[in-house]
Amino acid sequence: MPAFVASEDFSIPEVLNAYRLPSTVITRSPGRINLIGEHTDYNNGYVLPAAIDKAAYIALTPRTDKAIHLFSIDLNDSYTTHIDNIEKSTKASWPNYMLGIVLQFKNAGVVMGGFDAALTADIPIGAGLSSSAAVECAMGMALDKHFKVGLDKLTLVKMAQKAEHEFAGVQCGIMDQFASVFGKRNHVIKLDCRSLEYVYEPFAMDGIKIVLLDTQVKHSLGSSAYNERRLQCEQGVAWMQEHEPQVKSLRDATLAMLDAHVLPKDALVYQRCKYVVEENERLLNACQDLEAMNMQAFGQRMFETHEGLSKLYEVSCPELDFLVNVVKDNPAVIGARMMGAGFGGCTINLVAEDAVDALIANTTIAYKNTMQQQLKAYIAKIETGTSVLSCQGL
Repeated sequence: MPAFVASEDFSIPEVLNAYRLPSTVITRSPGRINLIGEHTDYNNGYVLPAAIDKAAYIALTPRTDKAIHLFSIDLNDSYTTHIDNIEKSTKASWPNYMLGIVLQFKNAGVVMGGFDAALTADIPIGAGLSSSAAVECAMGMALDKHFKVGLDKLTLVKMAQKAEHEFAGVQCGIMDQFASVFGKRNHVIKLDCRSLEYVYEPFAMDGIKIVLLDTQVKHSLGSSAYNERRLQCEQGVAWMQEHEPQVKSLRDATLAMLDAHVLPKDALVYQRCKYVVEENERLLNACQDLEAMNMQAFGQRMFETHEGLSKLYEVSCPELDFLVNVVKDNPAVIGARMMGAGFGGCTINLVAEDAVDALIANTTIAYKNTMQQQLKAYIAKIETGTSVLSCQGL
């Protein structure tokens, strides 16, 4: 193997240079955005995510013993355990996203020695950009490269998702890890969450910036309401199955089926299901907009998604609604909507490049005056997925 291999696309963060020893692997795995297709993943529908230019980086160096030493550069925190008896951290969550993927490699029969691993990231925490998935995938890629396992991308994605389920204790869908690993510069991924088939759709970025406006709030009812929405969708499917046995999920449903079999039973369950069915159709139409390079039409669908999330699925909040409404009539804003599970987090906005600074400044003032909250803003670019930045001595 060559002594040093580096990607031309990304420089290694300066902070990791101190951790680059004679046998070191350095990996990068990005956070993600989702343009359209919210709350469709667990209904076997479609999503449209993309990897971004904010990422987690891991430098992994082997040890001669069986100890695992983890270090978070950003938090100035460390954690130690043993390869033969991996113990979950109870004081901090960040080591568990790294250790969960280690355990998946062990469970797959990979023989591993001890190692040191340093983590740094520039993904904003709590902004709904899937920093945890980025850490899992960066760690998985580092382990795969160092121990010469040779995993394909989809296997890495599934292992990272399983790690979060079983070790971190978060029952996430597969979109976050999939987008992190499979991301492609200047493209979004049309992912079928039932079959895991995917297509890269072009995303015309000329003259457009992706601006994320962070409400800085996360309302406490989020997790319970999320579980409630899942149950309501499942109930709607069960009622349809009594008459339409081919309906296995809302992916298979039509509005006519909802009108006939769900609306007469429960109006609230009906509107939850209606949003999901309409969102799947909206996403397929939005992909046609992208292929036709009609960004105005695509942006309008983003506004429609937010309306559905706010009024039908009811997972928005006053702060998110305010941020969408305040930009809706701005001719420089092509599209905007809440992004993520809801009840806080970010809105995602497509904004004319020359209007970004003014938009952020004006919206920050309006948000502070109306919501008495400080707004944070991030500008994201669509970039490539998980990669090895450096392999030294392998």
